[in-house]
Amino acid sequence: MTTPSGIDGTSREVRIIGTGLIGTSIGLALRRTGLDPVLQDQSVTAMTLARDLGAGRLGPRLGHDEGSDGGAHPTPDVVVVATPPDITPSVVADALARWPEATVTDVASVKGVILDDLRRMGAPLARYVGSHPMAGRERSGAIAARPDLFEGRAWVVCPDDDADAGRVDVVERIARACGSVVTRLTPGEHDAAVAAVSHVPQVAASLVAARLEALSEQAVGLSGQGVRDVTRVAASDPGLWTQILSGNAASVRAVLTVLRDELDGVIGALHALEQGIDEDAPGARAVIARAIAGGNAGHARIPGKHGAAPTSYGVVSVVVGDRPGELARLLADIGEAEVNLEDLRLDHGLGLPFGVAEVSVLPASVSPLEEALLARGWQLHG
Repeated sequence: MTTPSGIDGTSREVRIIGTGLIGTSIGLALRRTGLDPVLQDQSVTAMTLARDLGAGRLGPRLGHDEGSDGGAHPTPDVVVVATPPDITPSVVADALARWPEATVTDVASVKGVILDDLRRMGAPLARYVGSHPMAGRERSGAIAARPDLFEGRAWVVCPDDDADAGRVDVVERIARACGSVVTRLTPGEHDAAVAAVSHVPQVAASLVAARLEALSEQAVGLSGQGVRDVTRVAASDPGLWTQILSGNAASVRAVLTVLRDELDGVIGALHALEQGIDEDAPGARAVIARAIAGGNAGHARIPGKHGAAPTSYGVVSVVVGDRPGELARLLADIGEAEVNLEDLRLDHGLGLPFGVAEVSVLPASVSPLEEALLARGWQLHG
């Protein structure tokens, strides 16, 4: 086997336990480095599909003895546990006991509760290093896996004080081999951070999307890009997210409590305006303005392209016909204009055979791009 660059100077046997979206994507990513992971899952169908997709070799079904499938599998140097959060502690503990020389990591999106459970089990924590790749998709399962899922995305490594430094290094090398940028946090710091940037946004998206269920077809038909952006992750798996939110209950509750208090303030301000009593409740409009301005300030802190500091872009809106090849033609014309495209979003017209492509570019490139596109026959919007 080819020694994989980006992991270490010796070949590593990797066992991936759990062949859903994340586990299969890790297998696909590591295969590109020359590794050939052994795959395990409770479902023979799931791990066979992951094998057929190219994520690694079949191992025994999870919970069955090594060799029960008729094959002999090498002792792993690294075990990556990619199971649902509610069974992750027991799977990690079993791996630590089964392979006493292996480094074991998990990729669950909660860290503190898993570490606490392992401590209660008396697991050997020197060889355990929790981690969490900050990547995913709205779709689940091996069929949605991609080898580039982790490219350029943060992979948080969360060693406990008991973790051996060499084991931490191995897990960080695995993350980098998958194309990720490693960030190191304590388990508590991780859980507080993901509560704000991942878990509460999921709850908010779900609650907003749920308001659409009772609307008429005509009302839902008015949905624009704004509601699509806000509710993009609302199609996520309820079972998985119940586990995630349960595992990070304290941190999520803390963020939601502050959010509730601020929402109560907006509701109160709207009630005052509705009743026409702002004379008796001065400052209602200021409450609303501060809420929107606070959102501006928070949004401005979201990292920009390639994780760099946030950058303000100009937007050129172009009408694109709903015909094969139109978007490709637009992108080619932008390239011919020698303008670098920073971002692209499509907004489809309601019941109309065209959409609007919102092309984000550096502010200085807006006018040259508009002139170049008009010269090439494109219609600009707005």
